[in-house]
Amino acid sequence: MTAWAHSLIRISNYEVETLQKRLAEISSRKASAEMRLAVLDAEVEIERERARADAQAGMMLQAYLAGWKARKGAAEADLDTLDAEEEGARDALTGAFGELKKFEHVAELTRLNAIVAANKRETAAFDEMGLRRRAG
Repeated sequence: MTAWAHSLIRISNYEVETLQKRLAEISSRKASAEMRLAVLDAEVEIERERARADAQAGMMLQAYLAGWKARKGAAEADLDTLDAEEEGARDALTGAFGELKKFEHVAELTRLNAIVAANKRETAAFDEMGLRRRAG
């Protein structure tokens, strides 16, 4: 493999690895955001049950629900942002894989062409030796 092909493949591999790490980090943050939403949903159910059992808690339920809706809205907005970020990271990773495969393909073609050229030179040299023997 030529030096330039090796360098391009190394750079492309680095980019792919970097994007894979970024995607993993986004997926982790997304899982945390989904967990936060699940916890909020569980908390509101607990508060509703408490309000049914306790009149004083029932009076405060509306204030709790207003705060809960704001927190849930923020968590859903975070999740929407993470979804978009994840989609962008997946697209970038797909593109980087495509570029890596192109470089690997070009490097392989270059290697095969070098072998073919070397074989042609060898054949030509043998042909020349054969002609000299016949002439000599």
